[in-house]
Amino acid sequence: MKNIGTISYGVKAPIIRPGDDLVNITIKSVLMAVKEAKIKLKDKDIIAVTEAVVAKSQGNFATVDDIAFDVRQKMGGGTVGVVFPILSRNRFSNILKGIARGCEKVILQLSYPFDEVGNPLVSIDRLYELGITNFNKVYTDEKFYKLVGKIEHPFTAIDYIDYYKKICGDKCKVILSNDPTTILKYTKNVITADIHSRFRTKNLLIKKGAKKVISLDEILSQSVNGSGYNEKFGVLGSNLSTDEKLKLFPRNCEKFVKTLQKRFKDECGVNVECMVYGDGAFKDPVGGIWELADPVVSPAYTSGLNGTPNEIKFKYVADNQIADLKGRAAEKAMKDIIASKSKNLKNQNISLGTTPRRLTDLLGSLADLTSGSGDKGTPIVLISGYFNNYADE
Repeated sequence: MKNIGTISYGVKAPIIRPGDDLVNITIKSVLMAVKEAKIKLKDKDIIAVTEAVVAKSQGNFATVDDIAFDVRQKMGGGTVGVVFPILSRNRFSNILKGIARGCEKVILQLSYPFDEVGNPLVSIDRLYELGITNFNKVYTDEKFYKLVGKIEHPFTAIDYIDYYKKICGDKCKVILSNDPTTILKYTKNVITADIHSRFRTKNLLIKKGAKKVISLDEILSQSVNGSGYNEKFGVLGSNLSTDEKLKLFPRNCEKFVKTLQKRFKDECGVNVECMVYGDGAFKDPVGGIWELADPVVSPAYTSGLNGTPNEIKFKYVADNQIADLKGRAAEKAMKDIIASKSKNLKNQNISLGTTPRRLTDLLGSLADLTSGSGDKGTPIVLISGYFNNYADE
């Protein structure tokens, strides 16, 4: 590994079904992959497993009617406001369908020109061309259509106003506003559908006089009539499974990663780190979508993945501390600086530009990009050499 840094391998696995022993499947799949690639597992290698197959193996599914039942119990029927959902058929269509079945009328408030994770309702460039630069205004969907004309997501070509209204049927009214309290003009009973800003949105609505407010993490936080559930995230992180069913975010992931780590140690003699990963956190430069539609990048990981990288900025050192050195002398000096670096490089010029994000967010993003979201069939990712640096022999 002297001349090779980090390597990420997508590992194929069988099609996972409820009740499958995912620990066994993961171990067998990784061992077959390393044999095929003619490599060896090493201490500090990382085994990452996508949340989708963890949830599937657990059978963590729920139906649209389960959501409807829970919404009716918690919101009491009547008119319910839904604030700031993301624009996603996969992520939100069945949730909205369940909410609509669980109440008499839905007031759907969309943010604009894009949702929380960057999905554009309509191109911001087009809005500027039309002279619409004040995003503090409130619009009905009819007025918004008159102003901008055709509404189309740049990647999927979906008109999400029309799409969400059709899901709800005649019981839906759509408004566009970036102020969550706008919904209170229509109803005091609100479901906050945002992901990462849900706590702020919920607190603001309560302060402004809402009577009942729940977030998506409170829907199916317990089993409904034998359904799947997630006690921490509810329907956040769920995906469409069929037209009437969702796969929820997995439960008990801590047990899974610890068991997986122990089994690799017992059977292979290596101390690997293990994690469950969902959406990565990276922004598409064209569409503006920054991907993270799951509530967290990683719901569970082994202890060796705690913290953030503590790294020097290689090119800063090369251009400053060792600027006058070349060849072997520069190489030796760089290795000496890395080997003797402080355990805390925060606010030091030598780490300028390293942006110490959490290890699990970096690794989860790497794993997500490696496995993709389509038909690669690699729900397991082996990451080797991640903790190596230039000074390692």
